Amino acid sequence: MDFKSFTRNLILLVASTSCMHAALAQWQWIDKDGRKVFSDRAPPAEIPEKNILKQPGLRAPLPAADADAAPAAAAPLVANKAGTPKIPGKDTQLEARKKQAEDEENAKKKAEEEKLAKSRADNCERAKKGLVAVQSGTRLSVINAKGEREFMDDNERAKETKRLQGIADSDCQK
Repeated sequence: MDFKSFTRNLILLVASTSCMHAALAQWQWIDKDGRKVFSDRAPPAEIPEKNILKQPGLRAPLPAADADAAPAAAAPLVANKAGTPKIPGKDTQLEARKKQAEDEENAKKKAEEEKLAKSRADNCERAKKGLVAVQSGTRLSVINAKGEREFMDDNERAKETKRLQGIADSDCQK
């Protein structure tokens, strides 16, 4: 192997090693809400230097400026875990979907109530017409199971009146 190819291979090895090191570069910091953030990018400018825990090229966490800095950085994490989580904002799409589903459910309930009210009104009207016919005193006939016409006697008329009055009482209420 000549010197030129050896040098080229060495340069490629060094370049690939530094690329791998750059790919493994990680940043760690504590954000303004007290949560630990891991990223391959540097933290935003508003993050103070004391909250940066790890930078690329450093194996150990950064030393604290003073002894009180580390507990102060860890305190918001404990406070957040003990209390309710702080939500940075509302998910507007989720809220919109919830409202849409709620509106659809209300519309279904309203349609069912309207259908039931219409059915009751129809039953009420039929029961009233039937009561008028039964109480009119005219001869009424019914068709029996054999397909023959039979006229209602006083007992059948009383039963039919009672049945129609029960329907009218239940369905004609407002």
